[in-house]
Amino acid sequence: MTIPLAVTTGDPAGVGPELVVRLLDELRGSAADPLVVVSSREELAEGLERSGLAVALDELLEPGRVRLVEPAGSWPSARGAVSAASGRWALACLERGLELHAAGEIGGLVFGPLNKTSLHEAGMTEPDEMRWFENRLTGSHTASEVNVTTSFWTSRVTSHVALREVADLVTSDRVLESIALLHDLLVGAGTPAPRIAVCALNPHAGEHGLFGDEEITRIRPGVERAVASGLDAAGPFPCDTLFRRGFDGSFDGIVTMYHDQGQIALKTRAFDGGVTLEAGLDLPICTPAHGTAFDIVGTGAATLDSTRNAYRLARRLASAGVSAH
Repeated sequence: MTIPLAVTTGDPAGVGPELVVRLLDELRGSAADPLVVVSSREELAEGLERSGLAVALDELLEPGRVRLVEPAGSWPSARGAVSAASGRWALACLERGLELHAAGEIGGLVFGPLNKTSLHEAGMTEPDEMRWFENRLTGSHTASEVNVTTSFWTSRVTSHVALREVADLVTSDRVLESIALLHDLLVGAGTPAPRIAVCALNPHAGEHGLFGDEEITRIRPGVERAVASGLDAAGPFPCDTLFRRGFDGSFDGIVTMYHDQGQIALKTRAFDGGVTLEAGLDLPICTPAHGTAFDIVGTGAATLDSTRNAYRLARRLASAGVSAH
């Protein structure tokens, strides 16, 4: 029997509710896709209204395949704005999803876009949802966000930190860990011998130390340690040309040094289809790589591609018995 995935709408004031409803509509009648939707009838009804779909809610909540589980608290009727109430609801839904995981009732989790300001106004103390998950789950790697398009994967040595802090956070250990995490994920997802390239931090990869020595003192030693452990890793390479080589098929994944170094490339390549995987944990957790898009809520402009791909990746990892670590 296929184990269910849990799905949450993310921030209720964003496009998540309408995208989840559209996903449910697309999956109607698929016996291979059992689901637990962590939400409320009121929120899903609101998402249905925003989506413009001509279908009844009960048709989406198919008995025996789709189970609705309500979190603690009450759904805030909110649209297109930051609020503590929305943050509390989003966190309550995620908490309920993790309870289902602890009870062995789900094999993966897909959540809609979140707004970090709303989460912090609701009392979240971690800097982002990745650290929030890390504090509540276990895994064999340091938790990290991994970004995925249909054909390419990237991991990050640093993530949601100020750019001025990045250089101090790039270490040989972090580089090695990011390579190992990306390798293990690619193997689990069906690439038996992944080829991984590593970005430089500085312009021209530091130009032999003229523009910074992190490539010499930190990044290359991390790559060399990865190679010594048997991984197919190379670098550091100048970032301005590396992604072209990756997209041409020379590599299966790239390790970047900071958030936008990889995100700019991937979102330029496949803005509508990107997925963020909360990796390094004992549960596959995926989310669309776009934000809450408050400005287009209910307009029909939000595309389903990233949400669909997030669901498919979580299903793929769960079906293969692969955790995100």
